[in-house]
Amino acid sequence: MARDLQYTRNIGIMAHIDAGKTTTSERILYYTGKTHKIGEVHEGAATMDWMAQEQERGITITSAATTAFWHYGGKVYQINLIDTPGHVDFTVEVERSLRVLDGTVATFCAVGRVQPQSETVWRQADKYNVPKIAYINKMDRVGADFLACVEDIHNKLGATAVPVCLPIGSEDTFEGLVDLISRKAIYYNSSEELVNFKYGEIPEDMLGEVAVWRDKLVDAAAECDDDLMEKYFENPESLTEEEIIAALRKGTIGMKIVPACCGSSFKNKGVQFLLDCVMRYLPSPLDKGAVKGTNPRSGQEIERQPSADEPFCGLVFKIATDPFVGRLAFMRVYSGHLDSGSYVFNVRSGRKERLSRLYQMHSNHQNPIEFVEAGDICAAVGFKDLRTGDTICSEGHQITLESMEFPDPVIGIAVEPKTQQDLDKLGIALGKLAEEDPTFSVKADQETGQTIISGMGELHLDIIIDRLRREFGVEINQGAPHVNYKEAITGTCQHREVFRKQTGGRGKFADIIVEIGPADEGVSGLQFENEVKGGNIPKEFIPCVQKGFEMAMANGVLAGYEMQSMKVRLLDGSFHPVDSDALSFELAARMAFRNACPKANPVLLEPIMSLEVVTPEEYMGDIVGDLNRRRGQIANMDSTSTGARIIKAFVPLAEQFGYVTVLRTLSSGRATSTMSFDHYAEVPPTLAKSIVERSGYRFIENNGD
Repeated sequence: MARDLQYTRNIGIMAHIDAGKTTTSERILYYTGKTHKIGEVHEGAATMDWMAQEQERGITITSAATTAFWHYGGKVYQINLIDTPGHVDFTVEVERSLRVLDGTVATFCAVGRVQPQSETVWRQADKYNVPKIAYINKMDRVGADFLACVEDIHNKLGATAVPVCLPIGSEDTFEGLVDLISRKAIYYNSSEELVNFKYGEIPEDMLGEVAVWRDKLVDAAAECDDDLMEKYFENPESLTEEEIIAALRKGTIGMKIVPACCGSSFKNKGVQFLLDCVMRYLPSPLDKGAVKGTNPRSGQEIERQPSADEPFCGLVFKIATDPFVGRLAFMRVYSGHLDSGSYVFNVRSGRKERLSRLYQMHSNHQNPIEFVEAGDICAAVGFKDLRTGDTICSEGHQITLESMEFPDPVIGIAVEPKTQQDLDKLGIALGKLAEEDPTFSVKADQETGQTIISGMGELHLDIIIDRLRREFGVEINQGAPHVNYKEAITGTCQHREVFRKQTGGRGKFADIIVEIGPADEGVSGLQFENEVKGGNIPKEFIPCVQKGFEMAMANGVLAGYEMQSMKVRLLDGSFHPVDSDALSFELAARMAFRNACPKANPVLLEPIMSLEVVTPEEYMGDIVGDLNRRRGQIANMDSTSTGARIIKAFVPLAEQFGYVTVLRTLSSGRATSTMSFDHYAEVPPTLAKSIVERSGYRFIENNGD
């Protein structure tokens, strides 16, 4: 008999770095009985931070999944929990986790409030329509302010955060909270007892504040439900606790409101109430409803209901390599039932895959299970060709779910093995790491023969190199980091390319007239428009012209960097009934790209990073001066409640290598910075000239001779 999905919660914990995600996850595992000892991040003993690099650095690098159970309202709820990284270099882990989750706990530091990466993960959750509850952590720290953090969520994230509790005390006097719905006070002690709280009376000096905030809570609930609104107008006191919770739940699932609660995970305060809030307000797979996809044969939109009786359908959201069981495919099951050892159909490859074993994951431990059903998150082994973003389904009922888009790497370094014996091992290891991480890429530089690895930041590549050494036993030499520039064209030009080759016997011939220019706004890659009339070029050769331009865009004409986007209009052309073939038109397109782009005003683009620096007032002048020297543009300056200054700026990545060390020197170690990729912008002409000369890249203008 299939379990009742209304008692399942697929949730993630997301936040800025150091807001306490993993500490909160550890408490959830402890209070749900999943672990019998609390693992601390600062001791390198956190269950969810299982990688050696995570334990040493005290940061989360890879998202970890686990399953736990919580008793609420007389029912047992199953929680599939994913703990995600906070560092911007590992943002892909957050992206792919949110793609498959039904709800998320957005964790904030009560002192730092809404920080840069908080905004990034919030936008990612909005992109996938993932409902959120806000958990304001670290209420025991000096400067903690619950209501100021709620206000910050409203101002910076544009969300309607609704407090469902109020803290009793703050900083070193934080001892519990008041549940605004039941109007009960909950007092915690810091012990590791499974029940470390008791109910009591609301402090006298808080009664007025509780009344005010409860009225605001009931107002917010009434606005989420028309029936409740009518009842509220008739008699506000007649609303029951169940009705208020149901209305808040409806508003949360509808992305109208964000319930906000608070606690101190490190001091074991507020976590049980947070778990109750997860059950109360976050959606089950049934609340999220049917998943939409397309029929790969007809292209029509189809749906799958979250039911074990529907045909099987799931999405692979992560590939990981385990030293004991091999390659693991993490997947979310949206519909149907799948037994261990059965076959599934991979829509991308068009082939059947056998999943020899299924596992329920607990961090890096696998618990074998016999089957999975709609609403489950699990891992599978035994497959030959699965990638991140693949849809797997039953062969007779095919569906393609929306895949995931990942940002391009922005920084690269050249690597080589220290010994010749490690050459093959390096290739295999890099292949496995690239398969796991869609934001990590490996390519060979055609000019120098070097292997270039690219990622999202210096920390990202540091971790990759550390993993090569520890997991794969490959010692490598590495070059200095370099920026992943891109190229673009800013002008428009018309060009005719005639490709003719005669070598005895059947020759080669293709004739195309194209107009090339910048792509329309918001379009990336090749924007191809076929305007050939009267069959001057046979239809079967048109895709070959498109393919030729797509392949040519991998190497631009200035310095050999990838062309980010362009528009090609195929206007006319001609063919030879004997000598023309697919390859001729593909080669003609590649030559047209080479010969036309220099006439279309090509420019070099560089990655621009969004930088936020938090610094004491006295170092502000030095830091701003340093940013100006780095070609930075100051976007905003602000103050925190503690008197520190916040500087927001856009700075080219090329100027930012080693910035953390410089910032420490300028501020005597008191300033902190956060940096994330924002956009690509044109490199100033004088700088672009030196980059092109330094690259030594030469493209060959030819006419097919």
